[in-house]
Amino acid sequence: MTGWQWVSAVLILFGSVLALTASIAIVRFPDTLTRMHAATKPQVIGLILVLEGAAIELRGHRNVWMLMLVGLFTLLTAPVIAHLIGRTAYREQRHRDGLLRVNQLGDEID
Repeated sequence: MTGWQWVSAVLILFGSVLALTASIAIVRFPDTLTRMHAATKPQVIGLILVLEGAAIELRGHRNVWMLMLVGLFTLLTAPVIAHLIGRTAYREQRHRDGLLRVNQLGDEID
C-alpha cells in the first residue's frame, strides 16, 4: 500500500467509527433534542471523512466532483434539518423538563 492509500484507509475507518457512534447514540439517547445532536454532528463529520478518504482513493477520476457535491449538500442541509426537527420537537413538547434553560420560543407558542 502506498502512503495515499494509508491516509485514505485511516480517513474512511475513522469516519465509519464516527458514523457508528452516531447511530448508537440515536438509539440510546432519551429524547429528540439529544438524538438530533447525535444525528447531525458526528454523522456529518463521519460522512465528510469517508468522502475525503474515497476522494483520495479516486484522485484523478471524474467522480471525485460528485463526492464533493455530496459533501457540500450534506453540509448545507444538515443544519437546516436539525433546526426544523428541534423546533418541531419543542412545539410538541418532546423534550425533557429542565433541559432548556432559556425559553426563546415561549412567546411564539402561546
